Amino acid sequence: MRLLRSSASFPPALRGAVAAIGNFDGVHLGHRALIAAARAQAEKNGGKPVAVMTFEPHPRRFFVPSSPPFRLDALETKARILEGLGVNATLALPFDAQLAAQSPQDFVDHILARDLGVSHVVVGYDFTFGKARSGNTDLLRELGAGHGIGVTVVAAQGDAEAYSSSRVRKLLEAGDLAEANRLLARPWEIVGLVEHGDKRGRELGYPTANVALTDFQVPKFGIYAVRCKVDGQQYDGVASLGIRPTFDQTDVKLEVYLFDFSGDLYGRSMRVEFHAFLRPELKYEGPEALKRQIALDVTEAKRVLAQA
Repeated sequence: MRLLRSSASFPPALRGAVAAIGNFDGVHLGHRALIAAARAQAEKNGGKPVAVMTFEPHPRRFFVPSSPPFRLDALETKARILEGLGVNATLALPFDAQLAAQSPQDFVDHILARDLGVSHVVVGYDFTFGKARSGNTDLLRELGAGHGIGVTVVAAQGDAEAYSSSRVRKLLEAGDLAEANRLLARPWEIVGLVEHGDKRGRELGYPTANVALTDFQVPKFGIYAVRCKVDGQQYDGVASLGIRPTFDQTDVKLEVYLFDFSGDLYGRSMRVEFHAFLRPELKYEGPEALKRQIALDVTEAKRVLAQA
């Protein structure tokens, strides 16, 4: 799998590719329909490679830098998922002032045709591009035709409501992890470095890994059954995400207790998959009451994960 970070780095072997274009935050069921359409078109075109063009940082972060954390996936997570769906390369096009000011004509002429040399693009029904989002799917077809670039527009996908990244975010905020994971077709995850914490978990008999939170969407505060991966090894566990009201804290922390693990994790990258929401975050009378509840949480997480 190739993760490319500029259109100039697009290798000759990928010229003629069918490219799906979008943010692909979450790679949810709607995004997967675009990938399926791109793969089908690539086969129709004689087995051409399949590429995804996305943008880094997310345009929302560029235009509204003060936005609270909202990303569903890190770029590397997105690329890994896309590879599993049969994508040959992910191009994370730098979204900066120059790209934001580019006209729809220049986007097609300079990036799609000149730099990438794609044969076909696949976009969603609501795709816009170019300065001030002035280009739409009709203009994309018109401009692409001048370079022999075909265009497939995928209709809205969904059930009672269209699949979207914003819908997944709302579900996570509401604590409906089961529905969020259904739309994602996988357990939602956070990836971060293990950093030093206040060591309270160790004092309670449940030493936790404190996973750094960056630009990720924050789900409902509470206790989750999780499955974690560190350096290729997998561990089941239970995680607390919230402000730890029993200790009158206010900063948001992700603390993970791994079952059957001992060792030093500081400075290592941990991938935390959220499999089930167990209960909301609560304030207890003191450490002993919290310790009793943690024991119940561990038992419930083990039961849930045994069926995952």
